[in-house]
Amino acid sequence: MIANKTFEQSNSIADQASQSADNAIRSTQRAATDAIDSVAGSAQDLRNQVAPLINRAGEQASALAQRGVNAVRDTSQHLRDTAQRATDGTVMYIKDEPLKSMLIAAATGAALMALVGMLSRSRGHG
Repeated sequence: MIANKTFEQSNSIADQASQSADNAIRSTQRAATDAIDSVAGSAQDLRNQVAPLINRAGEQASALAQRGVNAVRDTSQHLRDTAQRATDGTVMYIKDEPLKSMLIAAATGAALMALVGMLSRSRGHG
């Protein structure tokens, strides 16, 4: 009977230890699940906060690129207009003053030829 009582106490202690271990495992599993849920929630919150910022940055980059394209197009058009006005002015001057225009062209050509001649001689000696 004493052996039987000792055996029952041993079984009871083993059962209590097993129950305690099961409780500890369940508690650890709950804590791990809660931690994972918390991390997942934080990641989702971060994703929700970052997505609009990335979208806004993309929109701003696109707007900046469009402004750059518009500025280049406007500047190009302005240069074309200026060149066209200069061409029209030159044509009108030549029509109004043909003799003077030929003399200016000849003098400019002679000056350029003299400059090219001086440059070629200085390179030939150097």
